[in-house]
Parts: sequence; structure tokens; C-alpha cells
Amino acid sequence: MSTDAQKPDSITLVRPDDWHLHLRDGAVLESVVMHTVHQFARAIIMPNLKPPVTTVELARAYRDRIAAAVARQNTHKHPFEPLMTLYLTDNTSPDEVVKARESGFVHGFKLYPAGATTNSDAGVTDLLGKCSPVLEIMQDAGMPLLVHGEVTDPDVDVFDREAVFIDKVMVPLRHRFPALKVVFEHLTTADGVAYVEQAEGPVAATITAHHLLYNRNALFKGGIRPHWYCLPVLKREKHRQALLAAATSGSGRFFLGTDSAPHPKGLKEHDCGCAGCYTALHAMELYATAFDAAGKLDRLEGFASLHGPAFYGLPVNSGTLTLKRAAYQVPAELPMADTQVVPLAAGESLAWMVDD
Repeated sequence: MSTDAQKPDSITLVRPDDWHLHLRDGAVLESVVMHTVHQFARAIIMPNLKPPVTTVELARAYRDRIAAAVARQNTHKHPFEPLMTLYLTDNTSPDEVVKARESGFVHGFKLYPAGATTNSDAGVTDLLGKCSPVLEIMQDAGMPLLVHGEVTDPDVDVFDREAVFIDKVMVPLRHRFPALKVVFEHLTTADGVAYVEQAEGPVAATITAHHLLYNRNALFKGGIRPHWYCLPVLKREKHRQALLAAATSGSGRFFLGTDSAPHPKGLKEHDCGCAGCYTALHAMELYATAFDAAGKLDRLEGFASLHGPAFYGLPVNSGTLTLKRAAYQVPAELPMADTQVVPLAAGESLAWMVDD
């Protein structure tokens, strides 16, 4: 841990990427997309729209809508490339994998176990039983599989679903397809960290800022705190510590993925509130706070800017992003379409901010 006297007043990084992002569509997309563009050069775009993005042509159309929204608002002319993904279903065809690889703009297939999270009802019901022909083509093509790593069995405790997923899904998957590129998205447990660190073959993981900064106590601080509710849910402190150690370790297997998820304020503050934390606005401020607290700011560039491109086989960005040590007040809420979205840690002050 560095002393206060040794702590830098600013840090400049190769411009980072977000390897797990929800933008939604329509008016919500218009409202939130520039928060990401302000900080990141590229982002892996999640395909769980209604209806889901299941084909290359649907991904192309969605990509065009994102590009148009950016073009209308990008007054600072920040370069931004949406990296598209397809929603894996029981009926995805091997031909679609070939089209995806040939497209040049589809960079992975997303596995949502059916019912695991927002808009996942069309997800996979039996990965190896239904999708093996597709997974074989993906392995041969070098097309990554991006996994929401939780089982959905209601008999499994919600805090154990990641660990059970490793045993029941990841281990058999890797045994059957050892060369398949797999990203274990939004990792949340020490079990997941240990698995990713030790797994043979091309395996990596994204980690969110909220799982680095908070444990499950944040959900109940002074009452129910719905804006800290996400899936996978926040875990015990020992898991947060394991995630922070992994993110700051310098290992190329761990990289940044915000899982930023815009939900209307009223649907979060609801008798059956939806899962997801909105962090696109202040993602790098949150990550810098976590790395600074661990005394590992020197490892932030690798995690945010270098490890992801290396895993996905993409070039490192040419631009830079500077963060300065200065108080940043997180807004209480933000306009989103015809409603509001509440960012994570709304009303709180962070010690870092992006330097325009």
C-alpha cells in the first residue's frame, strides 16, 4: 500500500474499453450511450433486447442504431465502436456462427441460462444437449462464448449459484470444448476467481466496479437499497476481497466489464424491482476508487485497457484517458427517455474524476 505522499494526483491510461455493457434501445439508448462514449473507445454490447438480437442481420441493424445515436450527440468527436454480440438460444444454427465470424463486427455469443436475468427468457435450457454443434463451430472459429455464470435452479441458494454453475456447466463445457474461448462475465465469487486463475485453455473474466467496491451489506444499509441490487447479486466481503485481488493482480485473465444496466427509477424502487446497477456515467471514477484503495493504481491500465483487447484479438486503442484526484459528486438521478435512472452511489462523493 502506497502512502498518501506517494499517491499520484492524476493518471493517464490508454483509452479503455468496456467488455460488458447494456445500452437497451430507442429513447433509452439515446439517453445513456454518450455516458459510455465519454470514457470508452469500444464496448461489448449485450444482446438481451426484446426481441433478442439472435442473428447477424439483427446485430447489424442494432449497431446502426447505436452509431446513429452516437453521431447525433458526439460533440467531442470521441471515437467509439460498438462490438456486437448475438444471443445464444437452443435454436442458434452453426451457419449463424460462420456469418458472425465473417461479419467482422460480431465478437461473441452470449449465454444466458433461461431465466437468469433481465430479458433472458429466450436463453439456453441445456447448453451441451442443445448447443454442442454450435459450440464446436465457435471453438474452430475462435468465436468467444460470453457466459452469465449462474444456474437458475430455484432450489440453489442465490448466493451459491455461481459456484454451482462452475461445477455443473463450466467444468463439463471446458472438458468437451477445451479450446473454446470463454469469458466468465461479471465474476462475483472467490470460487469464480480460483476457477479462472487455474483453468486450462482460453478462459478470462470481466469484473464490475460494483463488485469490487461493495459487498452484500450495501443492499441493506439503512434499509433496502434497490439501486445496489444486481444479478449476480453482491456477495460476502471475502468474495469482494478476492475479486479486488484478481483485478489488481496484473493477470491478463481479468479485465473491465461494467455490466452497466439502465433501468427506470420506478422499476428499481418497486415491489418486485429489477436487477442491474447503472455505472456507465462514472465507471472509470468507480474503478479508480477501487484500485486506489488497494494501492494498485499502476495496475488499472492493464485491467481497463490492455487485457481485454489481448483476449479478444483486437488492437489496443490509440487514444488516452486521464483521471484526476478530485471530488466527484455522483448525481442523485439522470434523465432517461421519459423517466429517470439512478446511478450507483447516487449523492455520494468519489475521490476521482475523468479530466476532460
